[in-house]
Parts: sequence; structure tokens; C-alpha cells
Amino acid sequence: MIRVLLADDHGAVRAGLRMVLAADPGIEVVGEAADGAVAVRQARALRPDVVLMDVQMPGTDGIEATAQIVAEATAAVLVLTTFDIDEYVFGALRAGAAGFLVKSAEPGELVEAVRRVGAGDGVLAPEVTARVLATFVGSPTPGQDRDRDPRLAELTERERQVLAALGRGHSNADLAAELVITEATAKTHVSRVLAKLGCRSRMQAAIIARENDGAHYDGR
Repeated sequence: MIRVLLADDHGAVRAGLRMVLAADPGIEVVGEAADGAVAVRQARALRPDVVLMDVQMPGTDGIEATAQIVAEATAAVLVLTTFDIDEYVFGALRAGAAGFLVKSAEPGELVEAVRRVGAGDGVLAPEVTARVLATFVGSPTPGQDRDRDPRLAELTERERQVLAALGRGHSNADLAAELVITEATAKTHVSRVLAKLGCRSRMQAAIIARENDGAHYDGR
């Protein structure tokens, strides 16, 4: 059972989200919050698996709330936004959100996203991840020589391969197929990479991968 906390300042939106998620027997909505400060308190008290977080809320906004929740490791955060990609999304991803979903997404997409976040996977499809990272970080110039992030020296050769795959938006299943390992092993490798890099989410690791693309972190 995946336990979910809904954080949105519009009651009608929360009601709609609750209705969609309640239709799935494997998901339970355990609480609601109308602003970021309440979301942080509810996350501490309820310890949900996933927080569906609106970024634009009065008082403590979704970005600050996301940063607090992720820092305290009380839940994984899936950001909800009205727009496809904007500065709020980038701020939330920097804060450690597992990914984002547009509010106009189909019910099935919402349920699948919650399932993936609850399973510790990323929620963005590879093509969307690549587009977000390209917009957020900027595509490296061919032949560009960037300074190597010193944290990369802590990674083993296999962990560098995993980081490179995260930079391409790979899920655990994608990683397992590419590296010919089990999904459980892939998840373990990802956890180690995040720990060594000091990242709170796969997306943060993917950002580091893209920012260091010219540093040959994957051994190429």
C-alpha cells in the first residue's frame, strides 16, 4: 500500500486527486494540506510514502516545503504544476523532488507516477527527463572541457555507468536491461550513487550527470 499526502491550496483539486487515487486499491490518501507549512507538519506526523505537492501555494510554497520534506527524509515528493516546464519545476527538482507531473495529466498517468515514486523510481519518462535536463542544465557544447566534479572520484566504474544512465533518464528497469543486472541490484547501485554524491533524488543525480557531461564521468 502506497500512502499519499495531498498538498494543494485548492480544495477542489485535492478532492479530484483523492478521487482518482482512491480508485486504485494499492494507494491510500492519508492526509491533505492547503499550504507548504502544513504539508511539512503532516509529512512529519503521517510519514507518507509520497507527497503530491503543488508548487504555488500561499505562505510556505511548494519548493520550500519540498526541500524541508526531502531533507528530513519524511517522504518522496512528486511535484504538480499547471505548466509543462517552468522555473517552479526547476526549483522543486533542485530541492530534491523525485519528478513532476502536469495537473492536466490523465488519471492513469497520475496513478502510475505515484506508483513509480512509491517504488523509489523516477517519474519522468526518459524523453521528458532529457528535455527537462536539456532546458535546465543546457546541452554541453561538443568538445567542451568542463571541470570534473570532485565527488565523481568517489564512484566506482559501475557507479559511473549508473550515473550516466540516470543522466539519460533511465528507470531501474532500464538500468537493469542496459547493465544486464537485476532491478534489485540496479536499485542498490542507484542508492549508493545518491549517497556518495550527497543527492536526495535521482533527478538531482541526473542534473550532476548532465552538468559534468564534458568531464567524461562515465569512462568514455
